[in-house]
Amino acid sequence: MNKSRPTRIAHSAAPLTGQHAHEIQAFSSLISMPIALAQDARRKSVDNLNQLLADTITLRDLYKKHHWQVAGHTFYQLHLLFDKHFGEQNELVDMIAERIMMLGGISIAMSADVAEITLIPRPPRGREAVPVQISRLLHAHEIVLKEVRTMARQATGDGDDGTNDLLVSNLIRTNEAQVWFVAEHVVDEPLVRADGQDDDGRNGA
Repeated sequence: MNKSRPTRIAHSAAPLTGQHAHEIQAFSSLISMPIALAQDARRKSVDNLNQLLADTITLRDLYKKHHWQVAGHTFYQLHLLFDKHFGEQNELVDMIAERIMMLGGISIAMSADVAEITLIPRPPRGREAVPVQISRLLHAHEIVLKEVRTMARQATGDGDDGTNDLLVSNLIRTNEAQVWFVAEHVVDEPLVRADGQDDDGRNGA
């Protein structure tokens, strides 16, 4: 008796390019996730987190813009600081996006979509003075922190402890620390001579 042999699938090293298909999940949809959290709570958090994601991406990119374009006698310090903050914001971007996916939603991703919904004003393309760069960053941080605090309270009310923890432990703490480091660069203090000293360096009577 002849035994039928299993059909072999021909394989090739050639890449399968140009493939197209329907989306497996629409952007505005929410899939079921067995995480013991109500769908309504998950939907609210996904909507909030996508807004926060767009604003955090914008703040991140604002730091990179200023990292490239900073000028003046504080160039070296701010060039490094801005890039450090860019990296920290980039980590937050990933955390927010992954939390959205954990909740069963779809995270916003492309720059054109981010530009449509971000609350942070768009800066000019050109180079700006350091005090203006810093003012833009501090304003952007304040926008983010204001919405994060509101979202954290809402997440707590909805029983979404995971989102609340992300917002408080990561977003608030990181943004507050960055505000401190950036804001200290625009304190109007003398560089080499303290107020109240005579020309010879002695304290005035």
